[in-house]
Amino acid sequence: MTGPVAGAVGTLMTNMALEVALKKMNIGFARARVGDRYVLEVMKEKGWILGGEGSGHLLCLDKQTTGDGIVSALQVLSALKRSGMTLAQCTADLPLFPQTLINVKVANGFDWQKKAEMVAEKEQVERELGEEGRVLIRPSGTEPLIRVMVEAKDAEMAEMMARRIADKI
Repeated sequence: MTGPVAGAVGTLMTNMALEVALKKMNIGFARARVGDRYVLEVMKEKGWILGGEGSGHLLCLDKQTTGDGIVSALQVLSALKRSGMTLAQCTADLPLFPQTLINVKVANGFDWQKKAEMVAEKEQVERELGEEGRVLIRPSGTEPLIRVMVEAKDAEMAEMMARRIADKI
């Protein structure tokens, strides 16, 4: 698969700052569930060649079809060499949004979407954040936990709002 990259795929956990930066450059961005296989599914669906997740697994379909950390590191080093810049210089215009992640133990089978207080609090936090943050609530795939993540331009706000939601569980 060759051709220009029309967009990039991240995961539900990808920092919102990347999405904002790509939008400013008129580059598409889509979110996939956490995991290389889901990133790859969305890449194929969109016809895009670049995707990845915060673990460092990047998928560059013109180079490889799996998210391999070593291959990813080599691709980044190659791009830095071509640019003549350091990693800090290349990422200076991408100030990440602070993220607060709170893991809350729950009983097996707990469905947060059936808890009206929690749904209402999530919706209220989303209204307060507007376009300057986001909320992600998801069950752990491996433990009886609900993961509450709030991302905002301000770390204190992210912490306070994540705590508000987590306290409703």
